Amino acid sequence: MSTPVFANSTHPIRVVHFVTGGFSGGATQVAIQLVNASLAGSEVIPLLVLRRKRRTDPARIAELESAGIPVRVVPGWSHAASIVSLFRICREFRPDILVAHGFSEHLWGRYAGLVAGVPHLVHVEHNTRERYTRWRRAQTRWLARRTSRIVGCSEGVRQALLEMGMPPERTIAIPNGIRLEPFAEASARPLAGRTPGIVMVSRMSRQKDHPTLIRAVALLRDRGLSPPVLLAGAGKRQHRAPLERLAAELGLSRQIQFLGLCRNVPELLLTHRIAVLSTHYEGMPLALIEGMAAGCAVVGSAVPGVREVIDHGVDGLLVPEGDAVALADALERLLRDLALAERLGISAQEMVVREYTRERMGARYEHLFQTLAAKPPRTP
Repeated sequence: MSTPVFANSTHPIRVVHFVTGGFSGGATQVAIQLVNASLAGSEVIPLLVLRRKRRTDPARIAELESAGIPVRVVPGWSHAASIVSLFRICREFRPDILVAHGFSEHLWGRYAGLVAGVPHLVHVEHNTRERYTRWRRAQTRWLARRTSRIVGCSEGVRQALLEMGMPPERTIAIPNGIRLEPFAEASARPLAGRTPGIVMVSRMSRQKDHPTLIRAVALLRDRGLSPPVLLAGAGKRQHRAPLERLAAELGLSRQIQFLGLCRNVPELLLTHRIAVLSTHYEGMPLALIEGMAAGCAVVGSAVPGVREVIDHGVDGLLVPEGDAVALADALERLLRDLALAERLGISAQEMVVREYTRERMGARYEHLFQTLAAKPPRTP
């Protein structure tokens, strides 16, 4: 088999982003944002490669293609099939850099890149806690010696990577960012004119702590407050059904709406006053950042990732993880004190514009790609 000839740093940098095709997690959204940022005018030629899942919606693939995003899909029925298919794509596309996003795709993506001879591999970790077995942790450490950069999507994730034994000199943090265009009307929609309700945008999973929010809403009712609550996010029946039962047991079935997968999240946020992220762990909470961009008053669990985004009392409120009473207290403050909610919402919006835009994230990754492209291939 002949050795592929890759572009050098004097030519546009060719970058493959490999990520799950499940679409429910933040890793896929970040990869799409980075491809879009490159297409918007950088010196990077991107290709998005999705690993097919049972829940991969062909309509979502068609949407990406119609939007002009170069996308390929590899099989996901076995790790070997994913690696072989991605290997073939790399031989055809000849990337200078392969960016493997998220667990466990960062394993299979880097194996394919190694075999294909991609000069530089980048591992992007999107959470502070993943389902690492001892064997997969060992594989991650082996691959790290052959990886040019290991990126945490927040400082909290970088610290988690260092605790796993990742090399400090090649482990960095690049915070995620969002598109601001969907929230352009935020300043023209003051909180006083919005529904005094609560929105939580999050998939139903063990990671997210919907039960604590539901119990906090029950406590609010006992204090004379019954705000509408919208839970927007898909999830398996095994995760959603217990939440629906808990809401029914607490007499909240009419007050809490389970919306499922929503394609109008910006409008939900722009029409409500409060955005909540009740969670057990995070990487960089895009849903929370979107709530802030919408000018909502936000409340988040004080876990790594969330703590980096919210400056307590300045642009949002932090509450201890799993503490329904503390969450109810924070929500009561915002519901009863419109001036406080407005002040926090304005500060939150300003902070997102300053720190967490797609353009800022894209520029940081482009600088990384330029730096790597100017270096010789990584060797262990």
